[in-house]
Amino acid sequence: MRDLLVLLEQDARRTPAQLAELTGLPENQIAEQIQEWEKGGVIRRYKTVVDWERYGDEKVFAFIDVSVTPERGTGFDDVAARIYRFPEVHSVYLVSGAQDLRVVVQGRNMKEVANFVAEKLATIELVNSTTTHFLLKKYKDDGDLFTEAEVNHRLVIAP
Repeated sequence: MRDLLVLLEQDARRTPAQLAELTGLPENQIAEQIQEWEKGGVIRRYKTVVDWERYGDEKVFAFIDVSVTPERGTGFDDVAARIYRFPEVHSVYLVSGAQDLRVVVQGRNMKEVANFVAEKLATIELVNSTTTHFLLKKYKDDGDLFTEAEVNHRLVIAP
C-alpha cells in the first residue's frame, strides 16, 4: 500500500483505474483505501504545484529563523500556533540548531515581508529574535524541479 501512496504523491490526478493498472491491485480496493486514508488524515489534501514566476505573478518568499523562549507545559507549540495563524505564513517548523523555529513567509514584495517581520512576528511575546533570509531563486521545491533541463551542446562524435 505504500507504493500506492507514492504514486498518488507523484500525481494526485491518477484515477483508481490508472492506479490499478500500475499496481495490479483491484480498482475497488484502491478506491476504498484512498477513502480510508482521506478520512484518517493520512492523505491531508490534494495540491497543484504552480510555478508563479513562470505565470508572471511573482511572489517573494523568506525563511525566517526565530529564537523563542518556550513556555512551561506547552514548549514551542503555543508560539508556533500564534505564528502559523497569520495568512502571510506559508510554513512553520521546529528545528534544531541555533534557532528554534523556521518560518516561511510569502509576500508580494520584500517590503511587505519586512513589515510582517517587524510589526507582527517580532512583536509576539516570547519571540526573542529573528533572522530573515530572502529566497533568491528556486531550483527544486517539494520534489518538483523549477529549472529547465540543460541542453547538451556537445558535438556528436562518430567513429
